[in-house]
Amino acid sequence: MRGPNHNETHGPPATAEHSYRSGASAAREKELIAKIAKGDRRAFEELYNLYHRRLARFLTRLTRRYDVAEEVINDTFWIVWKKAGDFRGESQPSTWILGIAYRRARNAFRSSARTGSAENLDALLEPPTSDEPMRTEELRDWLLQGLVQLPVEQRLAVELCYELGYSCEEISAIMGCPVNTVKTRLFHARAKLQKLLPVLGGSAAPPGESRGKT
Repeated sequence: MRGPNHNETHGPPATAEHSYRSGASAAREKELIAKIAKGDRRAFEELYNLYHRRLARFLTRLTRRYDVAEEVINDTFWIVWKKAGDFRGESQPSTWILGIAYRRARNAFRSSARTGSAENLDALLEPPTSDEPMRTEELRDWLLQGLVQLPVEQRLAVELCYELGYSCEEISAIMGCPVNTVKTRLFHARAKLQKLLPVLGGSAAPPGESRGKT
């Protein structure tokens, strides 16, 4: 199922994710999901518009393949449409929807790599880069390039935590794993990024290379 025209969607930055999950917003989203379960297409359109931009930002930070990102979003909302009646309100709507998107993204990235539509998983997930990035964009570019080198599960955990602002408990629900597993993934991700960022910034030599090498 294709959603409504997402170009009409305007929302605040993803870093304001917690504001999206206020009591009033969550109550409205639960109401929309209940209506969707009864086949209400207007409710579906409203929920789609609430989430498209957030999901697009989350996914396009993980892949330069915008077609894959859109496929994941459409797959996610197809499942929301079909499974709305299964939502019992035991978790926040955002946690439920992000859980679906997480599983679809993980499967899509791995499937694309296996079927040869991308040379390998790293190529599929590599963010766009510029030969001459603006200085104000350099740190963000380094972070994105560092994320590329993390395992998929660590990368998704980092994005959910630092980009969308979810707690470890919420990420645990989204990823379907124990809280300690989330904490372990974040710990290893941070440790690897700390080693990678000096290299990406040019202040350290990559492993196996001499600083004095020209």
